[in-house]
Amino acid sequence: MATDRCQGRRSMPKIDAPTIAEHRANQERALLAAARAILLADGPQAVTPAAVGAAAGLARSSVYKYFRSGEELLTRIVTDSFAEWGALVRDTVECAETPAGRIEAYVRTTLTLAASGTHRIAVRGGISRDENGCATNAHAQHDMAAPLRAALIDYGISDADLTAALIDGALGRAIDLLDGGHSPAEVIPKAVAFIQRALGLTQHRQRARPPRTH
Repeated sequence: MATDRCQGRRSMPKIDAPTIAEHRANQERALLAAARAILLADGPQAVTPAAVGAAAGLARSSVYKYFRSGEELLTRIVTDSFAEWGALVRDTVECAETPAGRIEAYVRTTLTLAASGTHRIAVRGGISRDENGCATNAHAQHDMAAPLRAALIDYGISDADLTAALIDGALGRAIDLLDGGHSPAEVIPKAVAFIQRALGLTQHRQRARPPRTH
C-alpha cells in the first residue's frame, strides 16, 4: 500500500505555478514560443508536435493536451501574429485626425512593422495545410485591414473593399522589397507617396489647407 501511494505521488505531473490553470497557461506559451522559433528557422512543414515538444522540453504526448496537431499550432501562432500586428496598426490609425491621415498611418505603420520583421510569422505560416486553417488566416487578414476600409469609406471611396485590396497588394510588393534588402528609408516614403497619388490624397490635402494669415 505504501509503495502504491509513493508510486502515485511520483506519477503526479510537476506543477511549476501557483495553480493548475497558470501552469497550463505557462506550458501553452512555451509551446507557442517554440513553434514560432521553429517556423522562422525551418518553415511551416517543420512545425510538428514532436519538434515543438522537444524544443519546449515536453514530451510529444504532452503537446497533444494543448494542440491536436502541428496544423493547429500553425493556425494559432499565425492568428496571434495577425491579431498583434492588427492591434498595433489600429492603435496608430485611430490617433490620426482625418480619413486621409488614417490611410497614411495604415500604410506607414504596416510597412514600418514589416521592416522590423513583425510580419514574418504571418507570412511564413500563412500558407496553411488544410481548408480550416486557410479560412482562419483569410479571415484574420480581412479583419486586419478593417481600419483601412473604414478610413477609405470616410474619405468617400465607394468601392472601399476593392480599393483596400489593391492597396494591400501594393503593400505586399513593398514588403517584398524590404525583405529583399531595400532600405526602409527609401521604400516606405515612396510607397506612401504612391498610394497618396493613387487616391488623390495629396490633392485633397492641398484643397483642404487653410489660407495663410499675414
